[in-house]
Amino acid sequence: MHIHILGICGTFMGSLAVLAKALGHEVSGSDTAVYPPMSTQLQAQGITLMEGYKAEHLQPAPDLVIIGNALKRGIEAVEYVLEQGIPYTSGPAWLAQHVLQGRHVIGIAGTHGKTTTTTMVAWVLEQAGLAPGFLIGGVPQGFEASAQLGGGRYFVVEADEYDSAFFDKRSKFVHYAPRTAVLNNLEFDHADIFDDLAAIQKQFHHLVRTIPGGGRILFPQDESALHEVIAMGCWTPTQTMAIGHSSEKGAPIWQAELLEADGSAFAIWHNSQRAAEVRWPLTGLHNVRNGMAAIASAEHVGVSVAKAAEALSQFPGVKRRMELLGTPDGIALYDDFAHHPTAIRSTLDGLRERQGAARIWAIIEPRSNTMRLGAHKVHLAQSSAPADQVIWYQPPGMDWDLADVVAASNGRASLATDLDAIIARVSREAKVGDAIVVMSNGGFGGIHQRLLAALQARAGGEQGPGKHGASA
Repeated sequence: MHIHILGICGTFMGSLAVLAKALGHEVSGSDTAVYPPMSTQLQAQGITLMEGYKAEHLQPAPDLVIIGNALKRGIEAVEYVLEQGIPYTSGPAWLAQHVLQGRHVIGIAGTHGKTTTTTMVAWVLEQAGLAPGFLIGGVPQGFEASAQLGGGRYFVVEADEYDSAFFDKRSKFVHYAPRTAVLNNLEFDHADIFDDLAAIQKQFHHLVRTIPGGGRILFPQDESALHEVIAMGCWTPTQTMAIGHSSEKGAPIWQAELLEADGSAFAIWHNSQRAAEVRWPLTGLHNVRNGMAAIASAEHVGVSVAKAAEALSQFPGVKRRMELLGTPDGIALYDDFAHHPTAIRSTLDGLRERQGAARIWAIIEPRSNTMRLGAHKVHLAQSSAPADQVIWYQPPGMDWDLADVVAASNGRASLATDLDAIIARVSREAKVGDAIVVMSNGGFGGIHQRLLAALQARAGGEQGPGKHGASA
């Protein structure tokens, strides 16, 4: 059939489009923000992209319209679908009905690390020869696309707590019925749809209700918000995870012992036995936690801890998750998909361990709906503390002023409203040995490649490792 996707360049919907195409459907889609890497991935798959949400995009009428959760009543294409009686559904509902039925679903949920952990699990299962299907809310390295049907029993899905559609306000993950579930962490987020942490916990409890008794739930030992979710009712065996090694009674089943302070090497302990080591180019405690969760997930479906650790040691990373764009003139430039103060802090902490005393620049756009609403503004100054120089970009239309964040940063931060000025300053002042991290969950006006070009011009055209360098 012909499926048209409204909101196709969103990370989830773009991945869904890849699966629909693989199933043999004709796929087209509309969006208001068509930019790489998702747009280029979709075009490479032969999927037609259209700019805007116009009724004419739905003429002649497709057989089905999948409506993304960013779409609201009053949008021309939405009103046309309803008025003309064109069949429509949500992305999560379509995925559950047409892809996940009959498969062992491994669902990766949590406020942080979903995309990276999902990619890690898919990578480990692929290396183990299990031919998994997967849907990742980002663009992974090491795979041709962010989704694949796979040829085996297992399907790995990024289980997002965001709502499903304007007509279905349940979290996406309620549709997936995973048999293996990772609850990576839980903090308040998505202030545009959730009133408080308790509202998100309720949705996580709904997810727990769908997991069969023969499944497994994995979550960190130190996450009190998740312990509260489990206490609401749980019918599935649970296993806890922690960083640090202890043989005491009641110790977590899964433990990661740091072998390097920056997280670039760690040992995995399983049931108080040292089982394997991971040595990789990634940094940060958050990635150690992600890796431990991936190994524990893979073990549940029969992949040995040693084999999973070996695969992770070769993990190529995820685009826009501390992706090294280049090192012109001895300056490392990274692109990171920061969306929350905890994620910003953990990423910068890991980089600080790697950098030592060398200088770190953080260029941050608070672009997520929650950040734009100001729900986390009191935590932003502290989140960026590991950086030596912080440039906060005030995006147009944000309801609050970042000046207070700058004032609370003890002279490390400045405010900018012009991308050209940011590029000019950083390319002028950055020195050999510096690391620059551009943090945003959007396109950020293409500042990443523009800054890379400016630094390369300063260096006389030196390319460094190129835009497809290793992740950190």
